[in-house]
Amino acid sequence: DIGDIVRGKDLFYGNKQEKEKRDELDKKLKEIFTQIHEDVTKNGAEARYKDDKDLFQLREDWWDANRSTIWEALTCDVKSGNNYFRPTCGGEENKSTLDKKQCRCKDKNGQHDTNQVPTYFDYVPQYLR
Repeated sequence: DIGDIVRGKDLFYGNKQEKEKRDELDKKLKEIFTQIHEDVTKNGAEARYKDDKDLFQLREDWWDANRSTIWEALTCDVKSGNNYFRPTCGGEENKSTLDKKQCRCKDKNGQHDTNQVPTYFDYVPQYLR
């Protein structure tokens, strides 16, 4: 899962080739989050991230702040059929509507797109999914 990978909590290792790619990705993510850590600690966040040498808290905070944007990018940028998932929306009182051409559902009064993410499973531990 994307959230688990970003937060450094992915349990799936796969075969040797997949593990090598995953290690490469994790190394790159650590470089990125090290730079973010340097930037945020300049602004007084030292206490929050002081004892977090693996940057897990920073990664968790980053995912929490950016997850809706990440999911929107995955579900809204539908070039050449790269849809993620979420074929329906509006599950109010058995009145679900297909949502194949839109990346977000409308709010209850049909006026504005809502800021929904397609799943909240990223906060459920992997072994329970």
